[in-house]
Amino acid sequence: MSKLCLYGASGHGKVIKDIVLSTNKEVQCFFDDYCINKQFLGLSVFSSDEIKTFEKNEFIISIGDNSIRKIISKKLTVQFAKVIHKKAIVSKDVEIGKGTVVMAGAIINANVKIGKHCIINTNAVVEHDCFLEDFVHISPSATITGNVTINEGAHIGAAATIIPNIKIGKWATVGAGAVVLKDVPEFAIVVGNPARIIKYKEKENE
Repeated sequence: MSKLCLYGASGHGKVIKDIVLSTNKEVQCFFDDYCINKQFLGLSVFSSDEIKTFEKNEFIISIGDNSIRKIISKKLTVQFAKVIHKKAIVSKDVEIGKGTVVMAGAIINANVKIGKHCIINTNAVVEHDCFLEDFVHISPSATITGNVTINEGAHIGAAATIIPNIKIGKWATVGAGAVVLKDVPEFAIVVGNPARIIKYKEKENE
């Protein structure tokens, strides 16, 4: 049985562990520099200083925050895995980058390309011909319709809907339940139906 290591001993790590187990693989341990306890879900928690001991293992960054995943991915010199829950539906011609996780009930249809270290959350739908760059997070029950481009680090909130042919700028945030009818600029935060810009985030991820 293949054994993976998870970086991030928190709530998101619990979900990632379940995904790994659904694929008949096993989580060997967690890594977390801020975890007080040295046990999590019955497994040992190590600091990043101890990663060299596990350099033959593949890793998943089990942290929900897109910007933190990017920082950690640059810091770690390990091999990353991708994991897809056995109850997800993924078309055969979908491309998925290393470090990406696809949760139970998610549907990813034909000719979709998904970058590295993305999260396709529970019951999310990514329709045909979409392109998702690295560090994107699609929250539970969000619907991404056909030919949508979502650039690096963007976060699509729970139950949001993006209509066809839309472009979401890098590090933008689409609020929960929003209905996106036009392109969203970089670093913008949009909410509502139809979605409107309420403010911009600082460009800290550049």
